[in-house]
Amino acid sequence: MNIRGTAHLLSDDLNTDIHCSSKYLPGKDNAYVAQRAFEQVAPGFASRFKPGDVIVAGRNFGINSSREQAVHIMHLMGVAAIVARSFGRQFFRNTINNGLPAVECDIAGIMEDDEIEIDLAAGKVRVAARKIERAVPQLPPAVRQILSEGGLIAFLEKHPDWRLA
Repeated sequence: MNIRGTAHLLSDDLNTDIHCSSKYLPGKDNAYVAQRAFEQVAPGFASRFKPGDVIVAGRNFGINSSREQAVHIMHLMGVAAIVARSFGRQFFRNTINNGLPAVECDIAGIMEDDEIEIDLAAGKVRVAARKIERAVPQLPPAVRQILSEGGLIAFLEKHPDWRLA
């Protein structure tokens, strides 16, 4: 699975429960939140973000995020993938469960609006214009298959007899 898109940078320690949740916006739906996601830390972020683009973030992206809603918001935004220095563990699992590719990578040198490519099968992140090519932890084949099916529920619906070996 190869993903190519424009990089949009975010900082360290982003709690997606705050930045991608209607919890703090009673009566607002996910579409409303998606149009304003990350405004507090990157004004205009959602309006610059186009479907197929990639979030590039620092350490602890999604920290303290146990809500799957954050991933649903990012799907509504059209996020193709997230590349971050590190992830909150619950958030990382939610990305897989909901079919949103996420990889841990040193993001040094990657700039706003860079064309970024992620090769999940090879475990590579590339920014050709900056001659950046980095190895990333290779996702296991089963996880890549879950992502390609659109998430865990879609995978299990398509493969009802699947079991871990």
